[in-house]
Amino acid sequence: GVGDRIGSGEFDILFMGGGQDGDQQFLEDDLFRVKADGLRGAVHDGVPVLAVCGSYQLLGHYYDPGTGPRLAGLGIFDMHTVHPGLSVRRCIGDVVVDWIGAPVGGPSSVVGFENHGGRTYIGSGARAFGRVVSGNGNNGEDGTEGVVQANAIGTYLHGSLLPKNPHLADHLIGMALARQTGSAKLEPLDDHLEWQAHQTILDRRASHVAPVGGRVKGSGGSAR
Repeated sequence: GVGDRIGSGEFDILFMGGGQDGDQQFLEDDLFRVKADGLRGAVHDGVPVLAVCGSYQLLGHYYDPGTGPRLAGLGIFDMHTVHPGLSVRRCIGDVVVDWIGAPVGGPSSVVGFENHGGRTYIGSGARAFGRVVSGNGNNGEDGTEGVVQANAIGTYLHGSLLPKNPHLADHLIGMALARQTGSAKLEPLDDHLEWQAHQTILDRRASHVAPVGGRVKGSGGSAR
């Protein structure tokens, strides 16, 4: 919570959510004054991090809200975000992306829901989490979605992200286990309902695009 310091040895996975612009302004001081060193240290130490929407923006160099002062970011991700103004449409709707770093042999499609006004542009020191197949992604212009730095992932995908993408949940858990035990092996679980939810989004976007690379469904259950 606000005022709580972060130590990389205190958790195995760090999740950061989103909020309205006013919330970001409120949290900016806490991020810099209290949490900055801990967050930077966690990413440097390889802690798996998932930052969604508003927190994703604040982990870049800055966020320009269009109205009001520019908000400085922590600079963990080489990216910046600019809001084009209230007269410009928001990026809203279901999204399908091709996960660039998907485990070999597994499904590469990741689905979610986006609702953001800011447009994020990644720099040369960053790599995108995925390529947009359907939807807007980072900015609706360059075909990128999200960003990856070490074991940290920033993304605009929510609604809800992990229940609809059990392979991504497995990836985060596996990284956490490997960091602690040296092994990322997970026991198989029945996740057919999660894959049904995943497929529902793909089917909903079917009029826009075919499933990514034909690698959509799980093979009888993810390891988790």
